[in-house]
Amino acid sequence: MAKVKVRTGKRFRAKRAENHYDTIVIGSGIGGLANAAFLSLLGKKVCVLEQHYTAGGYTHAYEREGYEWDVGVHYIGEVHKPSTLRRVFDVISEGRLDWAAMDDEYDRVVIGDHQYSFVAGRDNFAKMLIENFPAEEKVIYKYIELIREVSRYTPKFFAGQGMHPWLASAYNKVRPFIVPKVFFQTTREVLENLTQNQQLISVLTGQWGNYGQAPADASFLMHALIAKHYLAGGAYPVGGASAIARSIIPTIQKSGGEVFTYADVDEILIKNNRAYGVRMADGHELTADNIVSNAGFYNTVKKLLPQDVQNRLGVDDWCQQVQRSSAHLCVYAGFKGTAEELGLTSTNLWLYPSGDHEGNLAAYKADPKAEFPLVYISFPSSKDPDWDKRFPGKSTVEIVTPAKMDWFKEWEDSQWQKRGESYEALKADFTERLLEKLYERHPQLRGKLDFCELSTPLSTNWYQKNSAGEMLALDHFVDRFKKPFLHPAMPVKGLYMTGSDVMTAGVGGALMGGLMTTCTMQGRKAGAVMKLLKNYQEEVSRDIEAEQHTIPQT
Repeated sequence: MAKVKVRTGKRFRAKRAENHYDTIVIGSGIGGLANAAFLSLLGKKVCVLEQHYTAGGYTHAYEREGYEWDVGVHYIGEVHKPSTLRRVFDVISEGRLDWAAMDDEYDRVVIGDHQYSFVAGRDNFAKMLIENFPAEEKVIYKYIELIREVSRYTPKFFAGQGMHPWLASAYNKVRPFIVPKVFFQTTREVLENLTQNQQLISVLTGQWGNYGQAPADASFLMHALIAKHYLAGGAYPVGGASAIARSIIPTIQKSGGEVFTYADVDEILIKNNRAYGVRMADGHELTADNIVSNAGFYNTVKKLLPQDVQNRLGVDDWCQQVQRSSAHLCVYAGFKGTAEELGLTSTNLWLYPSGDHEGNLAAYKADPKAEFPLVYISFPSSKDPDWDKRFPGKSTVEIVTPAKMDWFKEWEDSQWQKRGESYEALKADFTERLLEKLYERHPQLRGKLDFCELSTPLSTNWYQKNSAGEMLALDHFVDRFKKPFLHPAMPVKGLYMTGSDVMTAGVGGALMGGLMTTCTMQGRKAGAVMKLLKNYQEEVSRDIEAEQHTIPQT
């Protein structure tokens, strides 16, 4: 087997870093990498500091015992066809990042004894729904048009995130008159205004794990963006999840910047209400004209800001107004055999005991031995066309379900692999139950398991420096999108925030967070950022036109 390298970035040493940069970005998730890459393309020298051993945040790859899994890039929509999202990825990677489309049936939603195939393409999606719910044909077409309408209005909804805070505040006051009212309603509220068919609603919300909240709680905006995002199918990075960071880092380096790993930031340095640098965990200090935090809202305001700044800004009050997303469990499983030999495809499975998403979730949170409210099963090795070159004769599976941090509180201060028999017994029980869900759908995998490991909320806290095991940063309640403190520009000069907490969850949301933060930082020169995207599009169009002219005419 060829040697596989999934670690990206350069290990931090004080002597390897400059004393001063144009911008320091804390955290190398896709929002931070996008922000750093855009600034680098504008000629800035940017230093990205990542506390983990590899760059990428939730886009990094995890390797163990000769297998590799993604930890967050399960699939991405709108990148295997012309789209704004694809253009942003192409610009920040300078065309180095390739995507492979998944099977046409990208998601299979199983509710009780019934299953529903989500096949790429709006017409295929509508056809599947109409075949199962013939009396709801008008509702189905109205729903599809509604999620497309939300997508069209989304740039106007988030326009304030690219403005100066005072202008954003004024803009957001008139925003309710600019966008449809569904932007300010929950998913269940909107869907029940369309239909009272609860089974149809359960199917339409069959991907709610992508945003981590049941329909009664989640903003319809978040639901609609996810549903529209995957309407044309899903895709996966060629070379695995680590290809994302690996393809973007050279863009940052070409302007003199760098992405450092094992670079734990202890505090943001602030004087006279201006951020001017960071203090590393080892005491070393780096300075910059601007500081950008991609460490998440809670980590930024409660861990990185000096206490006197927290008190002055009223950070504790901010934290009471938002909520961390759910924690999760994930089984990382490795099997001997290729996808073809094992009969595996790239289709994701969404398994639900019934259509009562809220009731099932509440019962499970009250008792972890209750039926899993949702089990998501992904096959990363089947999605990457480069997999067999790197890991011949092997396949990987991931099995994900929600969890509560409270179930693991008693081991919060313990060390990895030293948490005792009761912790290992709890993990073994969850692992066995989740594997059984896999075997129910793929019985041919029984007896072929070669490696298996369960991650818990404690794993998330360790690798992501979270405190509640949260998987998707902040929850997407309707009111979340009204909070002025979730803006890229913070009330400290030269200090910014980026990633999913200034936009929405998911790789796409965090990526656009990086774009919006860059626009905010540029102020009146924000047009230079958009020009990068425009110039790239024009270059691609010229290349396509030139290629067409070289094709022999028959």
